[in-house]
Amino acid sequence: MVADVAKDVASALEEISLISPLAVARDRKTSFTSASSIVNALEQFQECVRYLNTRRSKGAIININGEDDLQDVLFLMLRLWIPDLVPENPIDRIASRFVIKDFLSKELGTVVEAKLIRDKKHGKEITKELHDDIEMYKNHPDCYEIVFFIYDPASLIPDIGSLRRQIEGARKYDGRSLHVHCIVKP
Repeated sequence: MVADVAKDVASALEEISLISPLAVARDRKTSFTSASSIVNALEQFQECVRYLNTRRSKGAIININGEDDLQDVLFLMLRLWIPDLVPENPIDRIASRFVIKDFLSKELGTVVEAKLIRDKKHGKEITKELHDDIEMYKNHPDCYEIVFFIYDPASLIPDIGSLRRQIEGARKYDGRSLHVHCIVKP
């Protein structure tokens, strides 16, 4: 059953990429070359969900009820084009703390973090959570870029513009660069 769902999602994503205005990637041999490619693909998140939830066949329907569901969708969207994308690894140790990153591509030097806004309080506190994540990843040997994907289905983040201004951009830590991207989708 899982294999069937994965095939349905892969098929749907291929169809979407053909009609997408960004035309993210046209064949499976094409791989992403930067975090910007990941950002461009994730900008199509709503289109992927909408397509699967409104198509004529009785195939996969995406219900995102928790962060783990969101991670599954993002993994399926990105894995086709990022061969070394690795899901959560709770045993990584960064700065004397264990960190569970959602996805890592060592080849791209990029971590992808998925966040699901659970309630109004979380919407107000997400900026602090992202800053904490940045502090953790700044020392990760394979992380030069972070892509935060924030799914806010109930529009509980009070000021998305302010959130982006505080989170996005390039930073330097002890001469080491870290670039942070932030995508917020309803």
